[in-house]
Amino acid sequence: MNANEPVTPAPPSPAPKPCGLPAPARYWAALGVLLAISITVLDAGIANIALPTIADDLGILPSTSIWIVNAYTISIIATLLPFSAVAERIGFTLMYRIGISVFIAGAFICSMADSLALLVLGRIIQGLGSSSVMCLFGGMVRNIYPPHKLAAGISLNAMTVGLMAVLSPSIGAFIITIAPWKWIFIFTIPFCLVALYAARFLPLIPKVTAPFDYISAVLNMLTFGMFLWALDESGNEPLVAGIVLLLSLLCAILLIRRSTPQTAPLVPIDLFRIHTFRYAIMVSALTFMAATSAMLALPFYFQNILGLPLGTVGILFSTWPIGSIVIAPLAARLSARFPASLLSGIGAAIMFIGIGGLLLLPNPSPLTLISLYMFLTGMGFGFFQTPNNKAILLSTPIHRSSATGGTQATTRLFGQGVGAAIVALCFSISQNEGAIYALATSAIVTIIAVLINLIRYFKKMDTAVI
Repeated sequence: MNANEPVTPAPPSPAPKPCGLPAPARYWAALGVLLAISITVLDAGIANIALPTIADDLGILPSTSIWIVNAYTISIIATLLPFSAVAERIGFTLMYRIGISVFIAGAFICSMADSLALLVLGRIIQGLGSSSVMCLFGGMVRNIYPPHKLAAGISLNAMTVGLMAVLSPSIGAFIITIAPWKWIFIFTIPFCLVALYAARFLPLIPKVTAPFDYISAVLNMLTFGMFLWALDESGNEPLVAGIVLLLSLLCAILLIRRSTPQTAPLVPIDLFRIHTFRYAIMVSALTFMAATSAMLALPFYFQNILGLPLGTVGILFSTWPIGSIVIAPLAARLSARFPASLLSGIGAAIMFIGIGGLLLLPNPSPLTLISLYMFLTGMGFGFFQTPNNKAILLSTPIHRSSATGGTQATTRLFGQGVGAAIVALCFSISQNEGAIYALATSAIVTIIAVLINLIRYFKKMDTAVI
């Protein structure tokens, strides 16, 4: 066999259809997943709010401090799919324990950092730990809950993400006011220890015996790592960023060519042949792109264009995740009765109404009207998530649940990264009108998601979802 030929792993042995864990093991396993979700969401939000304080303490420029966040994000998205393949081979429970342990190690390094280099190193290690557990969420949820409770489990995860997103800035601000900034990294360690205990109740999922494709793993890391780095640096070094984007595209082409003939490739090209999966992943990327663009542009829009004070802006932003949390249980119940494409389309349409309403606000505008549009945007986003995530998870074979979950998480981070780049590009075009351009782009992306869901619905492409 030619050493340069793509590795084609042997198909895994058929696995029984999951029926979920019995209680009380199901509760402990669900707690482990929810804790891991909480830890990763909290860590990102707490670090964001602390950037000005960290920059002052370390004597670095604010523009340089952003790498405290970027190092974390890039290390996650570059390794999610390779770690999903590793988890299939060493077992989900072991991968979960390794991920939490690595995250704790990274937190300790961050808490002892006295320089940007050491802090960035700690954030990279934390990102690797987060990636190790994030790649498991989809597969874990599918095996923890019985089929009739799966939508409720997905909804619970979505509510946890929303709640932690609301709490993380407040928790970070509180910690910084009573203790040095290094404590924001120590704060999550007790929760990590509880998560390690809950790992003993996680479901046993059959392993894959096929060899690991190291070449695809390297190409995947280069593709996503260079892509996000180039997006982040496009405003500072456009020529270098353009070259890196081309290199990222080249790696992506090589990766796709290598993965296409494989039976169960590291980058799950095979899963994209499933109509439901392909369309659900597509609209997921679009909605996260739109949500991130709006979330990053709105503070500038509220303060610079509508003239609202910072304290008021903070209160207005709390209505977005509240809308997502409130609607999640209803979305879970309806997802058992109606096609995912219909519900996801309705959610994206509500999100479009909210973003469009914000974009067309008169100046001045009553705070109640602004809060209503923010609430609608969050509600639409939350209504979209549960049925679409259910479609993603249930449209693929059970033995590919790890790859499915890894792709789901990668899609979310990819959409967020592109959304952030859209905002940066809009502000590079016009500092004064950049927020308006970004909101308009967000609305356009959202309506594209609505149209794709309509195509899914009328072509009846949700037949794989139960």
